[in-house]
Amino acid sequence: MEITGLCKAFPGVQALDNARLSLRSGSIHALMGENGAGKSTMMKCLFGIYRKDRGEILFEGKPVSFQNPREALDSGVSMVHQELNQVSQRSVMENIWLGRFPGAGILVNERKMYGDTKKILENIGLSIDPKEKIENLSVSQRQMAEIARAISYNAKVIVLDEPTSSLTETEVEHLFEVIRLLRDKGCGIVYISHKMEEILAVSDEVTVMRDGRWVETAPAGALTTDKIISLIVGRELLNRFPKKENVPAEEVLLKVENLRGAYQPAVLDASFELHRGEILGIVGLMGSRRTEMVETIFGMRKKESGDIYVKGKKVNISSAKQAIGLGLSLVTEERRQTGIFDMLSVTFNTIIANLDAYCRFGVLNDAEINKDTDGIIQRLRIKTPSRKTKIQNLSGGNQQKVIIGRWLLTQSDIVMMDEPTRGIDVGSKYEIYQLINDLAKNGKAVLFVSSEMPEVLGLSDRILVMSGGRVAGVIDARGATQEEIMRLAAKYL
Repeated sequence: MEITGLCKAFPGVQALDNARLSLRSGSIHALMGENGAGKSTMMKCLFGIYRKDRGEILFEGKPVSFQNPREALDSGVSMVHQELNQVSQRSVMENIWLGRFPGAGILVNERKMYGDTKKILENIGLSIDPKEKIENLSVSQRQMAEIARAISYNAKVIVLDEPTSSLTETEVEHLFEVIRLLRDKGCGIVYISHKMEEILAVSDEVTVMRDGRWVETAPAGALTTDKIISLIVGRELLNRFPKKENVPAEEVLLKVENLRGAYQPAVLDASFELHRGEILGIVGLMGSRRTEMVETIFGMRKKESGDIYVKGKKVNISSAKQAIGLGLSLVTEERRQTGIFDMLSVTFNTIIANLDAYCRFGVLNDAEINKDTDGIIQRLRIKTPSRKTKIQNLSGGNQQKVIIGRWLLTQSDIVMMDEPTRGIDVGSKYEIYQLINDLAKNGKAVLFVSSEMPEVLGLSDRILVMSGGRVAGVIDARGATQEEIMRLAAKYL
């Protein structure tokens, strides 16, 4: 596949400007760049989601211009999107074969669909019941199911857009085995990711984009992490993590005792303390229930037993609104499902959690709303044509910045973040790391969940390790090792 001179503009944004990419069969080609660099836009033009303005796409030596994703899939091009688009109330096998159920006429051959799905899942080492509803799967399982769907088309080109954003290190290694297997069968893989170590470990070639333009293509073996960072951001980043300036205090802002969720999958037993000015990192393998724990604390999930104390006072949080009123905030893991209002503006998405602050006698103060929104856009360097732009038109990373900005406006004392840098480029990651440090430095208590071990080790004061829904241990980040963390993570499996 070869893409040359590709251009695509949206209102107020030149998303692609003579972009190019060349993919050899039987190779893994990494596509990198900052949020808004045009990576996903280029692939969506290939896949028939967007119509290109100019440029040429050659597939197997012939010019193509797919009018829709179905046409691309039928031609041998498949794509796993960064944001999962699945029918949550239907089964895994129905999602995989959606639009092409095996059978005759209106009759569906469920036995064949079940057998074919089970075979695909077994081939990629995924032990999920094909009849299980998508809504009952973890985010990482849903992501692997989506990859299984892409594989089911026997595609010649597969685009993976941030495929490991919700996977643990063990799951990432498993995914790499699947990708290499596909490569060895002659499939061409376009691998979009912000994770340097992954790119260098799995890819054969790397293309870097910046501001919609091609910057450089090079063999992965000829690149280093520092070189890639320099190409992506156009400048050197001397340190991967900012210098820690926060000093945890003795005061406990959040205390959790023997917390247990009411409905499975649920946290089974969690006890810990979070101090003012502290950054507490949370890690765990698949099924460790990290997300379930923070969502139960925040009132998104029903608590069965256990106690929660906020600033020394025992509370019973039964809703997110109540949690916000108590000074808690939560950046959720699933941006599209539980984070953004995609058809509404950047302004709405920024101020929605702080709406009461702008209301006087039943009337909203538009001037204050616009002032705060502009402030967040500038502070977090959000790339958007205007505050009125629909958030769905921003890149995933810039959507994430809007969500983080939303919670900054609430002035919460306890800030919880679930995978806050998921799908974020290296330059923006550093900015978010600095923001987390600043929050703790200013006396906030920060709890963050991450699947990236270097991130947890580089940011945290203490590390809480989850295993099988339980707290397996809390350790000092200074001197902590990945081996020690992994031993705890496997404690209750």
